[in-house]
Amino acid sequence: MAVPLWKGNRPGSERFVPAHPFSELPLMPFRSASSIPFVGVAVWLLTLIAQPPAMGQPPGIGGEDRELLDQFDADENGWLNQQEREKARDFIQKNPAPRRGPGGRGGPAGPGGPGGRGGPGERGGPGFGPPPGFGPPSGFRPPPGFGPPPGFGPPPGGGRPGRGPGGRGPGGERPAATEGLQIDPSSVDPERNELYDTSVLRTIFIDFQNDDWESELEDFHGTDVDVTATVTVDGRTYPGVGIHFRGASSYGMVPSGYKRSLNLSMDMVDEDQRLMGYKTLNLLNGNGDASMMSTVLYSHIARQYIAAPKANFVRVVINGENWGIYTNVQQFNKDFLKENFGSGKGARWKVSGSPRGGGGLDYRGDDPENYRHPYEQKSGGKKSLAKLIELCRVLEETPTDQLPAALEPICDVDGLLWFLALDVGLINSDGYWIRASDYSIYLDEEDRFHFIPHDMNEAFRGAGGRGMPGPAMRGGPAMRGGPGMQRPDDLGRDGPDRGRPGRGGPAPGAGSPVELDPLVGLDDRSKPLRSKVLAVPKYREQYLRNVRELAENSLDWKTLGPVVAQAKSLIDDAVKDETRKLSSYEAFLAATSESKSVDGTPQSRGGHGALNLKAFADARRTFLLEP
Repeated sequence: MAVPLWKGNRPGSERFVPAHPFSELPLMPFRSASSIPFVGVAVWLLTLIAQPPAMGQPPGIGGEDRELLDQFDADENGWLNQQEREKARDFIQKNPAPRRGPGGRGGPAGPGGPGGRGGPGERGGPGFGPPPGFGPPSGFRPPPGFGPPPGFGPPPGGGRPGRGPGGRGPGGERPAATEGLQIDPSSVDPERNELYDTSVLRTIFIDFQNDDWESELEDFHGTDVDVTATVTVDGRTYPGVGIHFRGASSYGMVPSGYKRSLNLSMDMVDEDQRLMGYKTLNLLNGNGDASMMSTVLYSHIARQYIAAPKANFVRVVINGENWGIYTNVQQFNKDFLKENFGSGKGARWKVSGSPRGGGGLDYRGDDPENYRHPYEQKSGGKKSLAKLIELCRVLEETPTDQLPAALEPICDVDGLLWFLALDVGLINSDGYWIRASDYSIYLDEEDRFHFIPHDMNEAFRGAGGRGMPGPAMRGGPAMRGGPGMQRPDDLGRDGPDRGRPGRGGPAPGAGSPVELDPLVGLDDRSKPLRSKVLAVPKYREQYLRNVRELAENSLDWKTLGPVVAQAKSLIDDAVKDETRKLSSYEAFLAATSESKSVDGTPQSRGGHGALNLKAFADARRTFLLEP
């Protein structure tokens, strides 16, 4: 079996760099923690969206699928045929459930009028907001321009916009959706390369039984029902494939008529059916990413250091119509484990995304119910969950000087340090560092934990979220980790460490959107993988070395530029031809061009904090390497 690239950094390999005293490290540009008062608020806002709910999840967001399968599966074969689905759709329409995610169908990007199809009261629910006492410092007033860009935000009246064409998305003006070109399978030459080969653009043909397939997928979104279709790839036909729209809140941001993310279960009807060895496909729409490359680039870099999902581009044709370029991302399942760890045994968790995150592995006592959300257990049983709880307890209760002895037998620490370095070095806004969500956990046969990227589409952009400027991420009150850490709700407040060098004090001013300090937020106890682990000197040392290696090599445009150029050449014509894309072709060109802004100012708004890729790589590398 071929050894993945990421295994090359293990002890005994040529790539492995042994740790040496922290004092001998070359200078890293991780500034002393000093900032204007606004920075504390910026970090407060970052941590706000990543705090665990008191118990569970806000209603309607990231919850369990509505179970309909058993109720309507008359022949008890484990899936619904067309007749069974018709009865299930009729039931849904007569018994609607609360919409999942802010905005439901259409979401903030829809073009309709106030209220739309939802009406007031569908967004959020009880407990959807910050916990008591968690907020900005007393008397805080946001600086000028601090807020969402024009046209972005909830619709007037709290309802959903309608579902017609056009509208504004996170990337500004969204082109009106029109019918795409008709493409026949016979016109496409078969590919012979591996499914995730990044050098080819494979076409996936999906044929549904119903012309109203989009409406049917909408009806069954948020349920356990897949819609059957026939899939054709490289001239081979695969019948009985189960398909559903992916996403919760992200789904609600895309109106009908535009491309939405798809999940394909090749084995729904025939449990032995595979597409080139794979039983599940995740086809992502690249919403908020005008470059359409973030996931592919992140996967390309991450797989050099750790186990990470493969990703490449595919073209999707539905019922004969071209629906454009999708990102094809490998599923985190037993096949992934066998490929990367040599065995599919063990336990898997997906740490689901939500507006408030909460998946930082903070210790919540020994009651398993406190860990059901957002840790979605995909395999393993009660014993595996007990080990996850024990990991949280070890992180919470073990003194810093004793942590290595307690942690190393139960955790792949080297892989963890690379996981964190990638997360912050490439500024992944959907990940552990900022949101404490949207990543995966694997407990192997030897009872050691591994951490794996999941959502990678919001990397390579300025720090912060919508309406949150990325500048001024250096330091700030209580930002520099170590013993005696403050809780996140103490950020920006008066305290014993206020003004101490490395813990706060005045700032030289705001920087560019790429100036996210790799040691920011280390006082946040809700994210012990960084606050506790990086408090250990030898771990912090290796982590900083990892960040430096990413900056020196992976973010060097001499290395990254050819990868971007090859990807752009592969998909450029297809992107130009898209009629249901989520941002303009001009935005795609601006995001992927060789030109850049000197100050790192965004040239395109493919999503919050979006930058030209070269502008990001050059500015981020400079920030991480300058003395």
